[in-house]
Amino acid sequence: MSFPLLGEKIENRKLKTTHGLINFPDDYSGKWVVLFSHPADFTPVCTTEFVAFQKKLDDFKALNTELIGLSIDQVFSHIKWIEWIKEKLGVSIEFPIIADDMGEVAKSFGMIQPAKGTNTVRAVFVIDDKAILRLVLYYPQELGRNIDEILRAIRALQVSDKNKVAIPANWPNNDLVGSDVIVPPPSDINVASERSGQANCFDWWFCHKSIK
Repeated sequence: MSFPLLGEKIENRKLKTTHGLINFPDDYSGKWVVLFSHPADFTPVCTTEFVAFQKKLDDFKALNTELIGLSIDQVFSHIKWIEWIKEKLGVSIEFPIIADDMGEVAKSFGMIQPAKGTNTVRAVFVIDDKAILRLVLYYPQELGRNIDEILRAIRALQVSDKNKVAIPANWPNNDLVGSDVIVPPPSDINVASERSGQANCFDWWFCHKSIK
């Protein structure tokens, strides 16, 4: 089994979705994308996830990020399911869902993992505005995702890109540095010496700063 690796560019392909045919990721040039798979339509945990993703859609868009769902169900199943969600739960799913009924996309992204059955696991692929894969998460079918963590990861990646910094654990609420970010390590001994004893450094190799 092979699938895209972090830092690699995603190859373009034509996909059938609830919004018609799309060229992915070419149609999303200049935008970040969260491509996520779900095991099956008309299942309880997946339904809770789709409602949760939709309720956070404006937060994703504020980060220049689009959502795309995927499962190996056919497009008519997707359409009927989102109709049910709107009718029964009062939530309109506005993002497209890929109908990967042959499983080709799922297999190429490692979304089908034989030890966990024949349906897709709950995979998350964060792809940046240059079509580069930046983050991958895999959840088992029995565990629903935390949508806020996906949003946090995108914010963190964008802050890292913009400021050329690293992001600490639990950012922006880290136990050691709060909302600060981590300064890259020094490139030579002179810079290391300059950092020693600075107020925002635990040591020359561990410095942080505010980006406000």
